[in-house]
Amino acid sequence: MVNPVLSLVSVAVAALALTTDVLAGEALDRVRKNGEVVNAIVNDYPPFAFISEKNELDGFDVDVAKAFAGKLGVKLRLETPGWETIIGGRWAGRWDVAITSSTPTEERAKVVNFPVNYYSVPAVLVVHKDEQTIKSPADITGKRVGVGTGSSYEAYLSRNFSIPGQPPIEFPFADVQAVPGDETVNFQNLSLGPGLRLDAIVASLGTAQGHIDAEGKLKVVGEPLFAEPNAVVTDKGDPEWDAEVKRVITALEKEGTLARISEKWFKVDITKYAF
Repeated sequence: MVNPVLSLVSVAVAALALTTDVLAGEALDRVRKNGEVVNAIVNDYPPFAFISEKNELDGFDVDVAKAFAGKLGVKLRLETPGWETIIGGRWAGRWDVAITSSTPTEERAKVVNFPVNYYSVPAVLVVHKDEQTIKSPADITGKRVGVGTGSSYEAYLSRNFSIPGQPPIEFPFADVQAVPGDETVNFQNLSLGPGLRLDAIVASLGTAQGHIDAEGKLKVVGEPLFAEPNAVVTDKGDPEWDAEVKRVITALEKEGTLARISEKWFKVDITKYAF
């Protein structure tokens, strides 16, 4: 004879397991059902993501997102909700993933997940080519230093920045006047002359080199500040989707797709140090 109490318990456990499976794969199920992956991305971070002369989103991250969607066998839709919205989590299903040059930090990991790194580049200190007094990070104490709003570089200047799994970062300067804003505007302001609107900028080498080559008025000084891994971002609560994101990005790396995209934009492979 079947114990009615045990039967009810078994049904409840089975129902709970089914519910957990559904919740665990919610994003993956949505992507498969819609035949589309929605990637949240910034649009003011050249050469990683920017509005081209054709008024279209273009850049390294855009190409990686296209390859990601292609490997999944679905269409790609890009949305630009803003950096702080993306990294704040609680997406409520509005986006599936964010391939948008995000450094994984302990604070950010409290509200979003970083299932896989996909490139790593050094952070550097940039000054006007005529700047004579700033020769290393030790010289930026009391200076106005531009950074992207909400970026890891802003946290670095506050001397409250660490990267999980990486050695402690050195901060060879005292108080700095961080000037957060649009990175393109920051580089334009620095190009006006040393000390006019900004004294320096902290940015990724890839971004900095693009502006140095385009404007011819800037230079990198000192050694790289830290090596910054950049990861794909997902919302909390879907380990099955995280596993699929990691699988696809790793496959793109192994087949050489990420390297080819990197060579296109930077002439070097910035992805090889991330795996």
